[in-house]
Amino acid sequence: MPVWHVDLLDNDMTEFTEIPVLDASCLQDGSDRSQLTADFAKAYGETGFGYIINHGIDQALIDAAFKASAEFHALPHKAKMAVELNHLHRGYIPINTSTDVNSKLADVKKPNQSASFMMMREDAAENPDAFLSGPNQWPDLEGFRDTLTAYHDALKGLAQNLMEVALAAANVTDTSVLKHFETPTTWLRLLHYPPQPAASPDDLYGSAPHTDFGCLTILAQDGVGGLQVQTPAGNWVDAPKIPGSFVVNVGDMLNRMSNGRLKSTPHRVINKSGKERYSCPFFFDPNVACDVAPLAGTGAPEFEAINFGDFLRGELQAGYDKHKTTTTDTFA
Repeated sequence: MPVWHVDLLDNDMTEFTEIPVLDASCLQDGSDRSQLTADFAKAYGETGFGYIINHGIDQALIDAAFKASAEFHALPHKAKMAVELNHLHRGYIPINTSTDVNSKLADVKKPNQSASFMMMREDAAENPDAFLSGPNQWPDLEGFRDTLTAYHDALKGLAQNLMEVALAAANVTDTSVLKHFETPTTWLRLLHYPPQPAASPDDLYGSAPHTDFGCLTILAQDGVGGLQVQTPAGNWVDAPKIPGSFVVNVGDMLNRMSNGRLKSTPHRVINKSGKERYSCPFFFDPNVACDVAPLAGTGAPEFEAINFGDFLRGELQAGYDKHKTTTTDTFA
């Protein structure tokens, strides 16, 4: 089983001191997307992160997702462990069981200081020929499944629109890759970060410095803070909550598809606020059958093609205790 190391082309990134804000109202009213496309090309060609406003997702639905998250994390440990992360990467991930050992940005020895619930695409049954296909695990919480399903589906629709904008921003001339996002690989993660002691060691993180490995991340976060984005000079810029916005960033696979035009930027979470922190990231990736390579229109290829499913196997086996003893055959 290979462990993939993804090389990124970020040598022309621009030093920045704040995260840009992009208005996505054209995605809701059907108006011309040229301004958003130009803004996307600049923001994700220079920074790799942006705040998306006027995105069309009902605030009441976002609030309901956070309420569901708080209710889940407040359950007794035994109730959460009843839906512990399984080989389909769905369920509860206890604290101290996930370590970013593949990080290219730090020598990570300590596990991330967070616990989470992971939901992926809901399939009726596991398909042995489709890696990570299958049903989700659901806790015994009234309304939990309905709320998360509605939130997941709304974010999937937004992500599909943003992927079209991203490909246009990267000057992609053949958008047939979008067929791999019709039945995408999706991940909705309900994260809970306990407060870290003020005197905790420098190498203890809520989430260690990393780049996201997929295509698009759409993050809703509370007002506690702690998310930081790294600049090319190695500085860390805070990305606090802006009411009514999502933080959206590009991952390694979209960096590869865009031939380095769209940047996958390092980020981390350090929660020394003294308060509990909650966030709900949604990750939008291609189907596992997709071979990821630079797309037509982005210039002479700077990357080789890799299969997304094969890449995922290596990432999950390296980073999660639950997968470390799982054989390749279990994933087939």
